[in-house]
Amino acid sequence: MYALSFLKKARDELSKIEPIWQKRIKAKLEILAKNPAALTNSIKALKGNKYKGLARLRVGNYRIIIQKKEKELIILIVRIAHRGDVYRK
Repeated sequence: MYALSFLKKARDELSKIEPIWQKRIKAKLEILAKNPAALTNSIKALKGNKYKGLARLRVGNYRIIIQKKEKELIILIVRIAHRGDVYRK
């Protein structure tokens, strides 16, 4: 089982999302923490030097940018945003 860790920016972004989507996102993150292999169809590695080591998890129209740290068994939540805005700074 992995531990979930949020960056402050990701936590703030999650709090601004509609409550029904917050529940869905939290449910997916709980599944991810328990068994990352269960969501392999929803997770894709990001391409490019800027996104090296990051992946995205799809939840409806929202994307969760994650970094998986195998040695520490931590999944770092980097960003949570709508699919049109998630890759912008």
